[in-house]
Parts: sequence; structure tokens; C-alpha cells
Amino acid sequence: MENKINKNDYVKMIIISAMLVLIGQWVGKGINPIEALPGIIIISIVVVLGLFLKHIIPFNFPAFAWVTLLALVFSLPSTPGSNIFMAYTNKVDFLATTTPILAFAGVSVGNKIDLLKKLSWKLVIIAMIVFTSTFFGSALVSQLVLSMQGKI
Repeated sequence: MENKINKNDYVKMIIISAMLVLIGQWVGKGINPIEALPGIIIISIVVVLGLFLKHIIPFNFPAFAWVTLLALVFSLPSTPGSNIFMAYTNKVDFLATTTPILAFAGVSVGNKIDLLKKLSWKLVIIAMIVFTSTFFGSALVSQLVLSMQGKI
């Protein structure tokens, strides 16, 4: 059974997330919230566009992927207005965006605790494989890049 979230809830979550990002980067990085506000508004618009695309396009593609794809397209140098997009969004610290994202992810996982119980030990094995693969994949990329640069 899928939880349905109405449009007003999406808007509330986006506004709360935007405020948390602005406060987080102000407290953590000393970035003026007024200076970063245009960038966070642009990011919020991209999020809304991603959610819109998820609901109008028939195949199952997650909203997060749509948002990422849109942000990529908007930031390409060949895209008209990309210099404006980049100038404003560069004033938003990436790490400040992770706090609300992780908070919402935690709430989402907490709502599906019964499903996690059914997966039991299988989830632990999958997690270990993913963590190990990610570690070795990162180490391999680092090794290749550092070797190509002559650092090692």
C-alpha cells in the first residue's frame, strides 16, 4: 500500500527543507541566508519541476532522479541561462542540504519498519555488499586518478 502525499504536503516539505538549508548553512558555514535565498528558490523550483515530471510521465522514474537530471541540464554550459543558474545555486552549500534530506529519509524508513522486519537478515547482507562495493569502487577510482596525475 502506497502512502499518497497531496500537493500541499509537498509544498510544505519543500519550504521547510529550504528554511532548514538556509539556517544550516548560516549556522554552520556563516553564509548569509539573504544572499543564498535566490539559489534556494531556484533549487526549490527544480524540485517542484522534478515532482511534476514524475507525476506526468508514465514510466516509473523516481522524483529524485528527475530533479538530478533537470539540475544537470540546467547547469550545462550549453544551456541558455546556465551561468545565472550556477551563479545563484553555487551560493547554497551542498552539505547544508543533506540535513533535511537525511531527516526526511529517516522518517520515510521509520514509516516502513514492518517491511524492514520482513527483510531481516537479508538486508544486512545486501548492505554489507553495497558498502564494500562502494568502498572498493571509490578506492579504484582514486587509485586511477592519482596514478594518472603521477601522485602515486
